Amino acid sequence: MTGLRDVVALGGPVVAILLVMSVLTVAVTIYKLWQFAASGVGRHKVLSDALAAWDAGDPQAAQTRLSQSRSYLAPFIRTALETPPSQALSDRLDAEAGLALARLERGFRLLDTIAQLAPLLGLFGTVLGMIEAFQNLQTAGTAVDPSLLAGGIWVALVTTAVGLAVAMPTSMILSWLESRTSRERVFADKALRTVLMPHDVHQPTPVAARDHA
Repeated sequence: MTGLRDVVALGGPVVAILLVMSVLTVAVTIYKLWQFAASGVGRHKVLSDALAAWDAGDPQAAQTRLSQSRSYLAPFIRTALETPPSQALSDRLDAEAGLALARLERGFRLLDTIAQLAPLLGLFGTVLGMIEAFQNLQTAGTAVDPSLLAGGIWVALVTTAVGLAVAMPTSMILSWLESRTSRERVFADKALRTVLMPHDVHQPTPVAARDHA
């Protein structure tokens, strides 16, 4: 805590703002990890088994496996299994799945803002520190002490370092979260298309029928 107070004292209010932004990043990251775990993001083994059973023409096995899934997509898949396929149903399930994915993406805009704003705030603090350093140098007049200027520049660069230290991990966390939601979007679309596609599309044409054709 003493070291943290020293950094804030050196960097001034800009560093304090950057530290608040870092706390927000940690809070959002913890919340998203909990949300992803509770929603079963990335854990679709049971749901994939249910889809495979449905695709193989075994709706009973599909329903049994689906009842064991904890995925946030399970209610949508269950609705698709129990309702006759139609364009209206497809549009509705697409909309509901899109809304569920949008909930998973909440907080991404905040992380993106922090990742972009933190380096700029750090640079802004550096510019303010350089201005103050040169003002002190001007005030010193002819009795210029090189250490005065060097010390001022060193303090000014602290804000840039803190800004980068906040922005880089935030950017990496955001990229990781976005990649996971992107994979979820692809899986959700595939799952809904698998269920809503009529069974006869999956069934091979009998040999006799092909010969007759």
